[in-house]
Amino acid sequence: MKLSGQYSLPAPPAKVWALLTDPGRLAKLLPGCERLDPEGPDRFKAAVKFGIAAISGKYAGTLEFFEKKPPRSMRMRLSGKGLPGFVDGTGQVELAEKGGQTELRYSGEAQVGGMVAAVGQRMIEGAARKIVDEFFAAAAEELKKE
Repeated sequence: MKLSGQYSLPAPPAKVWALLTDPGRLAKLLPGCERLDPEGPDRFKAAVKFGIAAISGKYAGTLEFFEKKPPRSMRMRLSGKGLPGFVDGTGQVELAEKGGQTELRYSGEAQVGGMVAAVGQRMIEGAARKIVDEFFAAAAEELKKE
C-alpha cells in the first residue's frame, strides 16, 4: 500500500519540526496512541488502539526517525503487530516554508498482513488516510495554540 499527500500547517518549518519530533506532543496528536516511549535516540515503543473498520484493535510496535535534516526532511520506519494483523512501513516527510506557514509533503509505503490484509487495499487505504487526516488536523490545531 502506498500513501502520499500534502498539508499546509500554520507555523514555520522549525516549529512544525519541533512538534513532529517531540514524542510527548506527538503521542497526543496520533489517533489512538496510548503510549510513545523513548527506546533510544530517535526510536520509540508505541501502543496504539484503532477503532476503524477492519484495522480495529490494539497494536504494539516501534517508530524510528532516520536521515533527519532539520527542519527540512526526515524518514521514518514503523512496525506494529496486533490481533488484526501487522504493518511494516517506511515514509518520508518534507517541510518547506510558504508565506510564514509550512507546506508538508509526505509519502510512504507499507506492507500489511493478517486479517488487515484480507479486507482489501481500498478499505485499508481509506482507514489510513482517515488516520493521517486526523493527525494533521490535530497538529494544525496544536500549532495554532503557540
